[in-house]
Amino acid sequence: MTVYVFTGPTLDAETAATLLDAVYLPPAQHGDVFRVTRRRPAAIGIVDGYFEHVPAVWHKEILHALAEGIPVYGSASMGALRAAELDAFGMRGVGVIHRWFADGVLEDDDEVAVAHGPAEDRYRMSSEAMVNIRATVALARAESVLDASAATRVLDAAKARFYPERSWPRILDDVGVDTLPAGFAAWVRTHRVDQKRLDAQEMLRTMAADLAAGVPPPQVGYRVEHTVWWDHLVRHAGAHPDDEQAAVGLEALLDELRVQGGSYADAVRGALLRDLLLAEAARTLGPPDQSEVQQALDTFRVERGLFEPAELDRWLAANDLDRPGLVALVTEEVVAGRAARQLETAVLDRLADHLRTKGAYAELASRARAKQSLLAAHGRDNPGLRDAGLSALELCAWHAARLAVVPPASEADVEAYATTIGFTSVEDLVRELLREWFFEHLQAPDRSGGARTGTVS
Repeated sequence: MTVYVFTGPTLDAETAATLLDAVYLPPAQHGDVFRVTRRRPAAIGIVDGYFEHVPAVWHKEILHALAEGIPVYGSASMGALRAAELDAFGMRGVGVIHRWFADGVLEDDDEVAVAHGPAEDRYRMSSEAMVNIRATVALARAESVLDASAATRVLDAAKARFYPERSWPRILDDVGVDTLPAGFAAWVRTHRVDQKRLDAQEMLRTMAADLAAGVPPPQVGYRVEHTVWWDHLVRHAGAHPDDEQAAVGLEALLDELRVQGGSYADAVRGALLRDLLLAEAARTLGPPDQSEVQQALDTFRVERGLFEPAELDRWLAANDLDRPGLVALVTEEVVAGRAARQLETAVLDRLADHLRTKGAYAELASRARAKQSLLAAHGRDNPGLRDAGLSALELCAWHAARLAVVPPASEADVEAYATTIGFTSVEDLVRELLREWFFEHLQAPDRSGGARTGTVS
């Protein structure tokens, strides 16, 4: 499985790739972690993130990833902030800056904020992070370059500036170079500490070590509640712009269904039915046997002609799935099918009312009465295959042609065909198809305009 890391001005992707094999994405913003979570990655790392002019990454989407069993690491910048806030919920914070926030030494978001250029300019920074200034001043104190009073004046001057305006030349001007120890400005040029970069590198090394050692993801005891705003995020989340393999968003998919003339209402009802069946299965049924899932998976591939691995891979790519995702999908199909069979009797009791509300009852009932009357009048209430001069396979082929569906290819496939269209046995299928066959032929006019009799009189 793939690892995804959000970085930018703190650490360039080229350097990061030497420490951890991962997909490196731009700074995280609202929705990005959720989008990546849908790819079922081995882990997610957050270094940089947008916040001021773009909505910041939500805590809830990180909690969602953790609840899905995906380790999430944070350090250096936005990652350090979110990790300090979500330590108790399973997010893994790494580095000095994370500890400062987790221990309450720092609280303000502007401590890690910087002004920088776009990706095309390699996120070139035009300001210095306050945490880097603190680390640099701490080193200056440790090396006796600054005394306590001078260190305080430098930090106060830096903190007083708005984060995009923080830079060492401006800070030294604010303090007054003449009031500081001689040579401090030159010392800063050669000893400046980039704590954010150091922490980001430490996080990548930690992730690589954990993945190599097979460290399990944190076990969480919560689930993400579906609120109006969360559902809005889920509906509108599309692919991350730098992740060509990511799935399209649900809202985009539904828009295509709407504008292409597909039945939006039918799709929603189908999804609702699936959700209700899975909920019923979770309440009353145990998990399916592995052999049952494997058999369903084999059938799934055969029905779609996915015999070769390359064919399967193309299908998975087209459907925004990977192999574990396919197994999960087929497992749900098995579980939903078991629940449907369990509920079938109760559901069928409601069928007539459903047909009435949809305006289909009267036509179906009228046709059923007409069929019963006509077949009785001709002594064909319970016809056999010999009466029609057809085999079961030929009868199914006739019916499939009327429905414009694929007919069973052999006698062995007739049972599956029966199940597909709602019959519980081949015997029931053959009986009702024969009644339908005779009903149609008894109604069909012959060339002279009378009722055709012959073998079906």
